[in-house]
Amino acid sequence: MLSRRLLRVKVIKSLYAHIQSQTDNLQASKKNLVLSIDKAYELMFQLSSLAVELARYAEERQETARNKKLPTYEDLNPNRKFVENKAIARIAGNSEINDFISGHGLGWSKYPELVKSIYTRLTSTEKYKQYMASPQRSLKEDVELLTDFYTNELQNDEMLDDVLEEMSIMWTDDLGQAIMLFVRMLGSASEKHDGLKIPPKYKNSDDEEFAFRLFEQSVLQFARNSELIDRLTSNWDVERIAFMDIVIMAVAITEMKEFSSIPVRVTLDEYIEISKFYSTPNSSVFINGILDKAAEILQADGEIHKFGRGLI
Repeated sequence: MLSRRLLRVKVIKSLYAHIQSQTDNLQASKKNLVLSIDKAYELMFQLSSLAVELARYAEERQETARNKKLPTYEDLNPNRKFVENKAIARIAGNSEINDFISGHGLGWSKYPELVKSIYTRLTSTEKYKQYMASPQRSLKEDVELLTDFYTNELQNDEMLDDVLEEMSIMWTDDLGQAIMLFVRMLGSASEKHDGLKIPPKYKNSDDEEFAFRLFEQSVLQFARNSELIDRLTSNWDVERIAFMDIVIMAVAITEMKEFSSIPVRVTLDEYIEISKFYSTPNSSVFINGILDKAAEILQADGEIHKFGRGLI
């Protein structure tokens, strides 16, 4: 399931676009938010199909070598361990995954050079070499190879980043989350049954409600929250404050006021971390100070209501 941090990021980006477009059409902006969340989830399936494509490419290479005029012993007797990777076979044979990929037009057929590049990167890793050299054949070992490669290599593949951005601008910054979902799905594989447990888009209905309520209220309260931010930054050069900083703080203030079950400290920590990736290098310190003051004012004014122990 998509993390709440990703949902917060999607809300921030959607609010930023909504304000910058100067539109009054809240419903249209909510549809864009829905689309951006759906696309993040979709990327998990695209990454799943990449594993299958890598195995197919490996098999094609073996077949080409076998059909050479003067094949070597290795050409005629290739190591098929990766080609027959049990985890990949489960992905390839999963009807839910295949139906999703087909229904959303996913796949890598237009990007053979990327598949080749990623396969080359995979086969050059020590993990792959050790995997292929081991006579053992187990589902656990197959899962570990994919988990290690996706986690430690794919997150830093510039060519993959470029292709994903070309495929969908909404996939920008979603790769890490999609890899996490893919790895979680692989972790569900068991020798006791043949299936894979596909993570749901949302952990539960509360997370879905969280995203859309946070966005809607952030839009409706943006002017008022901006006024509070203006008061707290009166000694700052307003033109030097990044608009993204204002949007991040406005959403954080909305969350503090609207969600009684989320501790204030959790909200502050989340948006400070988000600011480290989506705003200027010094924004996190600035945002931390302003949000701390905002929380004090809102609590004193009775605008923050938390229920349960330890929520402040």
